[in-house]
Amino acid sequence: MKKVLLLSVVASGFIFAGGDIAPAAPVVPAAAPAACDFWGSIGARYEFKDNGDLKFGDKENNTWKTTVVLGVEKKLAYGFGFGAEVAATSQLGLKDIAAPMDENAELSELYLTYKTGNTAFKMGRQALPKSLSPWAWTDTTLNRKDTTYEGLVVVNTDIKDTVLVGAWIARAGTGSKFVKVDGKDNKGLFALAVQNKSLANTTLTATAYYINKPVKGTSVWASAETKAGSVDLGLQVAYAKLKGLGLDKTLGVAGYIGGKLADVDAKLTLAYIDDGASPLNLGGTSGFWGNSFAGAFGGDTVAGNKQKIARLDLGYKIAGAGKVYFSAAYDKPDSGEKAYGAALGYKFKVSGINGKVEYRYIKNKDFTKRKDQRIRVEGVYNF
Repeated sequence: MKKVLLLSVVASGFIFAGGDIAPAAPVVPAAAPAACDFWGSIGARYEFKDNGDLKFGDKENNTWKTTVVLGVEKKLAYGFGFGAEVAATSQLGLKDIAAPMDENAELSELYLTYKTGNTAFKMGRQALPKSLSPWAWTDTTLNRKDTTYEGLVVVNTDIKDTVLVGAWIARAGTGSKFVKVDGKDNKGLFALAVQNKSLANTTLTATAYYINKPVKGTSVWASAETKAGSVDLGLQVAYAKLKGLGLDKTLGVAGYIGGKLADVDAKLTLAYIDDGASPLNLGGTSGFWGNSFAGAFGGDTVAGNKQKIARLDLGYKIAGAGKVYFSAAYDKPDSGEKAYGAALGYKFKVSGINGKVEYRYIKNKDFTKRKDQRIRVEGVYNF
């Protein structure tokens, strides 16, 4: 099953004369276009919640979500191609559950592709990957894309071990609602990215963004990730400045160290964000530290002041029986409530279904005196 990503690229009768005239050389037909590549998934999630007011066991505090995703991509002649994906979310008619989510369907992706030499173009509604677009990228929930973007992306690989990307993004949205990223005009968001892997076991990435309206803004991201023996290391720096809304510039730095020993893997992430109010993300989450505490709980780091962030992730792979994982995170702003929490879960695969059972706890989410607990059971079947 082919995964559809921002940087996905599209690979690129006989006439005879009678009589005394020698037959013309046969024209070799072009290779037939490849058959369509189809993909899809069905997902379901049920959550038992306790938010302080409503306890575990209160049916009206539980939520149910199902998703269906269907996609297709096809190569055409002369380097052209196209792709499309539709997605829907439903509660399967369980209207008695409190705080129902929006039931909707959408055309989540619809794009044309073209490749010439080492340059590929992708135009239309599409997903953006975190690896090359850390300020605006696509998260998923039960395989359904939370946010997709409309615009043009150009990818070039002429330089050895290097990927160059240019993008113009006009609109962003989820469900059936898509809005212009600049609010009114259609000048959109511009992005340039470069990623290089010339150094052994090392990936260097830099991405710059510019938007002119409704406020003029710039953002720059740079990261280095490497593997030294059995140890993984990463460092990332980000800067954002939006003019016109009274927002201060924001500077963030984050790093991680991780590794694997036998069937156990571990990763420690530390980050610091200065006293700025310009957002470090437009969609999805923010780089290494995005979802620092909320990564186990949903949502992104939102406090508009100095923050010290720490997160620990542990995993234990059970041979032939899935993986147990644990996450704990702490987020301390220079004002307001500290936020912290933990998650303990088990991932497994059975009969083609990717399943997960997880317990989550978080206190002071969004830096308020709020406590949440939930037990999540979910499964996704890919076809």
